[in-house]
Formats: sequence, C-alpha cells, structure tokens
Amino acid sequence: MAVRRNIQYLNKDFTELRASLINYARTYFPTTYNDFSPTSPGMMFMEMAAYVGDVMSFYLDNQIQETYLQYARQTNNLYELAYMFSYKPNVTQVATVNVGFYQQVPAMGSPGSQSPDFSYALFIPANTTVTSTASGSVSFIIQDPVDFSVSSSGDPTEVTVYETTGGNNIQYFLLKKTRKAISSTINTTTFSFGTPQQFDTVEISSPNIVGILDIKDNNTGDTWYEVDYLAQDTVFDSIKNTNVNDPNLSQYQGDTPYLLQLKQVQRRFVSRFLDSTTLQLQFGAGTANDTDEEILPNPDNVGLGLPFEVDKLTTAFSPSNFTFTRNYGIAPSNTTLVVRYLTGGGVGANVPANTITSITSGNIQFLNSNLTANVANYIFGTLGINNLEAADGGGDGDSTEELRQNASANFATQLRNVTQDDYLVRALSLPAKYGVISKAYIEPTKAQSVASGAAASILDLYVLSFDNTSKLRTASVALKQNLSTYLSQYRMVNDSISIKDAFIINIGVNFDIIVLPNFNSNEVLTKCILALQNFFAIKNWQINEPIILRDLYILLDAIEGVQTVKIVTISNKVGTALGYSQYAYDIAGATINEVVYPSIDPMIFEVKYLNTDIQGRVVNL
Repeated sequence: MAVRRNIQYLNKDFTELRASLINYARTYFPTTYNDFSPTSPGMMFMEMAAYVGDVMSFYLDNQIQETYLQYARQTNNLYELAYMFSYKPNVTQVATVNVGFYQQVPAMGSPGSQSPDFSYALFIPANTTVTSTASGSVSFIIQDPVDFSVSSSGDPTEVTVYETTGGNNIQYFLLKKTRKAISSTINTTTFSFGTPQQFDTVEISSPNIVGILDIKDNNTGDTWYEVDYLAQDTVFDSIKNTNVNDPNLSQYQGDTPYLLQLKQVQRRFVSRFLDSTTLQLQFGAGTANDTDEEILPNPDNVGLGLPFEVDKLTTAFSPSNFTFTRNYGIAPSNTTLVVRYLTGGGVGANVPANTITSITSGNIQFLNSNLTANVANYIFGTLGINNLEAADGGGDGDSTEELRQNASANFATQLRNVTQDDYLVRALSLPAKYGVISKAYIEPTKAQSVASGAAASILDLYVLSFDNTSKLRTASVALKQNLSTYLSQYRMVNDSISIKDAFIINIGVNFDIIVLPNFNSNEVLTKCILALQNFFAIKNWQINEPIILRDLYILLDAIEGVQTVKIVTISNKVGTALGYSQYAYDIAGATINEVVYPSIDPMIFEVKYLNTDIQGRVVNL
C-alpha cells in the first residue's frame, strides 16, 4: 500500500526547495538521516536537487512568459505573437517625399490660342529609381507611373508657359506632375524549385528589408501575388480605363484613369519576418492541375473532403476553402522564381529638400511613336525632377514596446469596417488612380428613402468628387464602381452599402462692414474677402455641415481695421446655364437662430467661385 506524503508544490526557488527537502527528510526519515550540516553528503544531494528545481522553475516561468504578448522579450517570440494578431512587424521605417517631375512640350496652334502638344508627353513607369545627391546617395522609388498626357482631379498635370519667341507666340510649355517616393533600393534574388512540396518556404536575408516588390516565374513569366493569408484567393487588380477594356466606362476616363477589379489567383504567397534581418516566403500546397479555386459552391461540393458527412452540421465553412481540399494556392515546381525585394529606410533616408534631382533607372519613353526625331530628342533631354520638401518618416523598425502596442491595436481592427466612420475613412482612402472621393458622408438608411420594390440597405454612403478645377461634382459611374469593388473586401458580411450622390448647393456671401478711422477701406475690405475665401474653401467643408453665421461675424470682426460688421447674408446660387448647381435651396427657410441648416437629404454648401461669389461693402455709420 502506497504511503501518502505531504508534498509542497508551491516552492520554486533554491532556498525554498532546499528548506522543503530538509523538512521532508526530517518528517519522513527521522531515524534514517539526521545530519543536516552544510558539509554533509546528504545536504550536497539535497542542494543539487534544489538547484535543478530552481533552474527548471526559471525555464518554466520564462516559457510561460514568452507566450504572452505583453510580457515576451525574445524577438523571435514577439514576431510570432504579432503574426498571431495579424500584425506584420516593421524592421525599418521608410522615408517618404513628394517628387516633382518636369518636362517641356512644344506648343501647337496659332498665337493667342496655343496649347501643349501632348503627343510629346513622356511616360515614366512605376518603380523608377530616383537618387538624392545628399551624403550617402539615398535611393527612392516612385510607386505609381507618371503619364504627362493624363490629367484628372486626382492626378493633375500642371501646365505653365516655359518659353516664348516674342509677343504672345509660345514655343514651349512646361508640364509638371507630382509623385510620392519611398526610400528603397530594388534588390533581386532567385530561388529554384524542383518537385512540388506543400507549403514550401524560402528565406531572404538582408538588413532593412522593406518588403517584396514582385515575384516572376523565370520560365513562364507568370506573376506570383502576395496575400495576407494563403486561403485568400482574390487580389486587387487594375486595368487602364480604355474603350477596349470597358466600352461602357471609358467615357469617364478623365476622372477615373484606371478601373479596379478583383482577380482570382492561384499563384500566391505570404511573407513573414523571422527576425529583423530574415524574411520568409511561404507558398501554397497544390499543383497547377488543381482547379478547386474555380469551383462554385453548390450542395454537391460544399464540405467535400470532410471525413464524416455528419460533420456538415457543426463545421464552420469559409467561402475561400469550402471544399476542404487543403490547396491554399499552388506550390512552385520545376522552375526558378525571380524575386525583387526592397531594402532601405532608416534615419539617413530623411534627405533635405532640393536634393533628389536624378533618375537612375527606369524605362522612360514616348507613348506616341510618330514624332519628329530632333524635337523628340530635345524634349527627352528636358526631363527633370526635384523634391521641394525634405523627406521624412525614415527611422528604425518597431521597438519591443512598439511591437506590443501595434499588434494589440491591429487585432482590434483586423482591417474590417465595423463602424460608420470606418467606411467613411476607407472610402476617402481610395487610391487616386481609381478616381478621387473628395467628400463622403454615411448614415443608416432611412425608411422613406427606399424606392418602391427596391431592397433596403443598411448604410447609405453619399459621395462627391472634384473636377479638374477642384469644384465639386457628382461621382461618375466608373468611380462608384471602383469604390464598390474597393469596399467589398473590407465590409462586414451583414453590411449592405448603397453608394449615392450628395446634393451640391452653391451659395454666395454678401457683407457690410464699417471701417475704423485712419484705415484704408480697400485694404480692410480685401482682407475681409480673403478671410472669407479661406473660410469657405471647399477643403474646409464636409457634407451636412451647417453655416453658423455667428462664426462669420466673429471672423470679420477680428480683422484689423474693422469697427463693426453690420450684416452678413447667404444667398443661393442656382442654374446650370450660369455654371452653378441645378438644385435650389430655401436659405431663409433653413436659417434658424443665425444658423443655416442643411437639408434632411445629405448635401454640402459650396462657394463655387470664390473670387466673385463673395462680395462686401464698406458702409458708413
């Protein structure tokens, strides 16, 4: 029969374990051993056991500690925990800067009515490398192509007169475009693959890795796409908005140069940092012959691969892996992949202004081939670049505490639109090449706004865009389609979004002021008009924002030289023949307690012509 012993499990350090072992021996072996002096053989074995127990307790505590994000200290464990929270650590911070690209083009037409000859416009591809002349010759790359022949509200081409040959005869115009550049250097490496292996991995070792630029199959030219997780089988893809690509939407290419699409891909990979200098790439588990990504869900194939049919009752199905074939994309086999990746960043990448002046790589070309050779050669030589502002944002990667905080914050969002404000910010973040959402407003769908026979949505998203003079207009069909495609990847499964046009109400402002003695009336009046122009600049206004007349009185009264603001009135400007919105608005009826309220239907007040629609007078007491 086993003897029951009173064993203490709470002791963890050397001193407590030693004392516990001595007490145990005295309690259960009082006559067998009773020499507990420091030099006795028995104490040697007890202290050795206490030593082993102390070491094991330390490693046990350390392992438990390393499983919690808020307590982990080892870099590799922090990286693993960050990925569990769907956060990708930054091992470096790149600097960003706006770079201006300039070129000359000949003038065409007769004097007095000349315009730029855009047939000589250059095209600079994406990922072109530009270099700073500052110490260290820091390299930057532009992420978007530069097409001088395209101008839209989101990507304007600034045109100025560069050279004349006497009188009003213009010889050359100067074109300017601005692109954001990041401090990165393009590096290339290759990986060879033989027999396909499930979830094959390769590693890139280099300091300051920014990320993967692209991966191409050296044999077939196929592109491999980076995804957040291997079960994700669709990626965003863009095509130029032309009549060939989409005859219905090409009419809107002025404000929507590119169309956004969702593309289903088999060749995909994920990347993850193992430490600050090692980036691991992991590929899929299927072969090129697998076609389960093209299967549409139906009662015959949903759940295909489950070991027991009864599991369908309790199984959680994913739209991206409803057949349980464990494909997750294909694995590369019998080929060589060419991987281009970016390195750079750091504090040294924050270069001063006016130092990024040279293009070091990029296939710059004319889009039009029918050009005069000597003129084309001259125009090609006029291409220049410059950064008018200093680059900023460059720095080290995530510190231990930043890694913890960023991972925790990322877990709470998961890139999903949960609140109304999430949808609002996501709509405004649509990349400019797909069109620009200038103003957005979202609210729950009103029952009275649902048309007869139409399905009710959960949220109504009201949007407006800019024309090429930064005046408000309704968004085009192509822009709304791009926005719908963009939001579809971030919305919650139960959310239904209806994208609608907000109403534009054009207004004018009139005011009377009394000027203090000894002040020039014209100067004071000009200052008042400039202050109101800045106040009503459309960048400062949002949909459904009221006009508080008291703010206008305070604004004018604070201007030096104004003695009294007698009156400020708001009037409605309407009529398409005059260049205004077609919608009239009862300003007087909407004014309550010196506040001009917007309508129930989302709308925005706009002073369309700031130079003429704001008028003031200096009057006497």
